[in-house]
Parts: sequence; structure tokens; C-alpha cells
Amino acid sequence: MARIRGAAAPGLAVWLGLAFVVILLDQLTKTLILGDFRLGDSRTVTSFFDVVRAHNTGAAFSFLAGASGWQRWFFAGLGTVASIFIVWMLRTHPAQRLFCFAISMILGGAIGNVIDRLLHGYVVDFLQFHWSFLAPMFPGGYFPAFNVADSAITLGAICLIVDELRRVRRS
Repeated sequence: MARIRGAAAPGLAVWLGLAFVVILLDQLTKTLILGDFRLGDSRTVTSFFDVVRAHNTGAAFSFLAGASGWQRWFFAGLGTVASIFIVWMLRTHPAQRLFCFAISMILGGAIGNVIDRLLHGYVVDFLQFHWSFLAPMFPGGYFPAFNVADSAITLGAICLIVDELRRVRRS
């Protein structure tokens, strides 16, 4: 373990373990949705949140969802290449805790969605929020459905931005 400010920095196993927890939670929740919902089913949880079953053959916001099928392998390959790069980054920057946390979350989310693409040919989405203030951007105010992997990727991206802002402020 690398030493940082008097404390040992978590090793690669910790960061890979975190990514593995994200993958497990993602796949468990998707398995529950696949078992209890049919495509298009929706259950209202609150006035602004529904659990749904949606399939996304594209990327974020269904980008390329209407393509002829090549995008399945493109996004699976892209996720695999990104995962290899992230593991390399985790190995080379072990003392940067927020950075490693961020890319571990992205790694877990990327692998979770790659698993879906390889198993099903699409990503299973099930969390859907809706507010009237979103109506100018999204039909009926419904934000596109997403999943645990997408949430982990988003959290990781936010943490990367915060990490970079902290790094710039320090220098």
C-alpha cells in the first residue's frame, strides 16, 4: 500500500472490491426487475418516482438506440476498453483516494452495463423520475429511465470533477 499523509492508501483490491459491489448491486436489481416486470410495466412509488422496465439498446439518453444492432458490440467493446484503462489508472494512482473512488464507481457501472449488453443485447433500466419542470426538456417531464450502473457512473463523473477542481485549487 502506498502511504499518503501518514495513512496507508487503499490498494488495488479495495478499489476493485468497490467496483465489484457496484456490479453486484446493479445485476441484483436488474434481475429483480426482469423477474417481476414485463417490458413497459410501471409501478408508481411516489408522485415523482416510478419503477419501470425499459430496455436501452443505445447509450446515455438512448443515443444510437435506433441503429441496426452494431451498437451492442460497439458499446460492449468500448466498455471493455474503458475498464482496462481504468484498472491501469487505479494501479498508477493509488494515493489519490477521491480519484480512485470515482473511477471505481465508473468501472463498476461500465461493467454492469456491459454484462447487460452481452447477456441481453440491451441495458435494463428501471428508475424513472418525473417532475413538471423537466417538461421543456423531456416529454411529460419524464427523465429517461436509468439503473444502478448509470447512477454509479454519474456519481463517479461528479467525483472526478470535484477531484479536478480540488487539484486545480491546490496548485
